[in-house]
Amino acid sequence: MKIPVDYQASSDLLKDRVILITGAGDGIGKAVAIACARHGASVVLLGKTVRKLESVYDEIEASGAPQPGIYPMNLEGASPTDFDQLAQTLRDNFGRLDGIVHNAANLPYLSRLKDYDAEDWMKVMQTNLNAPFLMTQACMDLLLEADDASVIFTTDDVGSEVKPFWGAYGASKFAIESLALTWAEELKKTTVRTNLINPGATLTALRKRIFPAEDNSTIKTTDTVTPLYLWLLGEDSKQIRGEKIDY
Repeated sequence: MKIPVDYQASSDLLKDRVILITGAGDGIGKAVAIACARHGASVVLLGKTVRKLESVYDEIEASGAPQPGIYPMNLEGASPTDFDQLAQTLRDNFGRLDGIVHNAANLPYLSRLKDYDAEDWMKVMQTNLNAPFLMTQACMDLLLEADDASVIFTTDDVGSEVKPFWGAYGASKFAIESLALTWAEELKKTTVRTNLINPGATLTALRKRIFPAEDNSTIKTTDTVTPLYLWLLGEDSKQIRGEKIDY
């Protein structure tokens, strides 16, 4: 599925909505957080590096957008209790939740499965699969209270196309696609919708590390993909459920 041609989000598309964004300190997460704030949302910036989150916070505040929130969390070591606490904090401080953007990802290296370190496998699965499941589950009561709640899972080409050497990351993306579609089926009679976005090759720190010899000038910037996220978070896509949107 593709986003409508020449889609332009209205300036108040996300007015009064609260959107939680993981991996919000840099890359796509940062770009989406800033875009959501500029379109009226109160964004909750979740990530493991406080300095980066504070930088995004300052940029949003300086723009005159609604004041964001910061929630430091290292998904790699988070427990179910930690996610329950997150949900309670959102309720206590915002009283609502209208969307989640699952963007945080761990991709330590490319490797043959035969050589893949077991501890690294666990860390990748925890960040890329377990955390999105547990976070969505913990926040579900809040999401169900919203008139129109949108949960977006970020995937990758390797989530539907088997490629050698992508190890735990590839396996996690296959699993996250199944998870998102399962949520969509189970929630189809509610006001909560879940979808997937595959942003394709995008210039992020993670990509630079994995492809150090790549010509960066040929790769699209993070700002390029924000319309996809805005569209799926707002009412313009209210009927879209269980879809995978490719850039």
